[in-house]
Amino acid sequence: MPPPRRPSGPSRTRPPAGKGGPPRPPSQGRNRPASRQSRTAEPDDNHPEPFEERPPKAIGRGAAPLPAEHRDSGRHGARQPAPGPAPRRGDSPAAPHRGGSPAAPRRHEDPPQGSFARRGDDSGGYAPRPALPAERPEPGTLWLHGLHAVAAALVNPRRRLKRLLLTADAQAALVERCPPPWKLPVERVEERSRFHTFLPEDAVHQGAALLCHALAPMPLEEALAASSGPVVLLDQVTDPRNVGAILRSAAAFGAAAVVMQDRHAPPETGALARAASGALEVVPVVREVNLSRVIQLLQRQGAWVMGLAGDATRSLAEAAPRDRRAAIVLGAEDAGLRRLQRETCDELVRLPISPAMESLNVSAAAAVALYELARDRPATD
Repeated sequence: MPPPRRPSGPSRTRPPAGKGGPPRPPSQGRNRPASRQSRTAEPDDNHPEPFEERPPKAIGRGAAPLPAEHRDSGRHGARQPAPGPAPRRGDSPAAPHRGGSPAAPRRHEDPPQGSFARRGDDSGGYAPRPALPAERPEPGTLWLHGLHAVAAALVNPRRRLKRLLLTADAQAALVERCPPPWKLPVERVEERSRFHTFLPEDAVHQGAALLCHALAPMPLEEALAASSGPVVLLDQVTDPRNVGAILRSAAAFGAAAVVMQDRHAPPETGALARAASGALEVVPVVREVNLSRVIQLLQRQGAWVMGLAGDATRSLAEAAPRDRRAAIVLGAEDAGLRRLQRETCDELVRLPISPAMESLNVSAAAAVALYELARDRPATD
């Protein structure tokens, strides 16, 4: 019987280890568990020296080795838990802890500042208080805040009032300023944080807020007929706090009106009314499109119109009239009076300030000018 023919090409099968072939190298399989022999540290013929135990490779490309607490307990074929994310560069190792549960979070030593409340559980953390829903005013309305502004608006017959929110202390102070009855009921506020649902965070409300409609602008002829005092004209003064301070000085020194432009002038806001400290309800505010036409109208009615300018030759005390109405025009702090207003005024005047200071704040300059105009004027209004 002829011997079996041997294959001409290389064999596609590999003889098992220990049966006529070379010894098989260790398995490179990705999912095969490590053998018992690889898990022992005792020396034998193939491993004369002990070696460190190695964990099985995690499944997936680029996965990090499994932590020691997740390794197999020694049973062959035990199932391995899924590996966690690889640590990032710069991360500090986790603090050691006893037991199998993760370490408990650290408690805050001091309570944080702000609107925070202690959690009801025993975790020791702090959670922010739930924010109150924002209250948006109706179109055409605004929130006045502060005791002076609210008290003046309550007694102003031209104001259309909507809501009045007061704390207990603010209501007691308001009763002393303007005794009730008032035109609307009081909504008691227990938590002052409610005011910040409709007022800015930096608003100094003093526990009083009033929702009302904006005042209708008064015609200039009506304001001039009601008072013989001076008239203040603002040429593109846009800061509401400056305008509010000018209104306060105008009310203190008996001005007949404050004239502003429709554009390049602040609207009526709570910040403006707060800076005016109630003067918004006392001094008429006139809004006109063209300021130079208002100057011409005042001149036709016999008023002497003066513009404040640092380069003027005469001071306000020298040029102030004593026999007729005076009007003063103030420009913005950065630009001053514009060219058309300078040319339309009867005279440019200055305040006698020290050469060490270039100029004054526009609200401070208005207060000094109104005082000078009212100094020798008889108090007939």
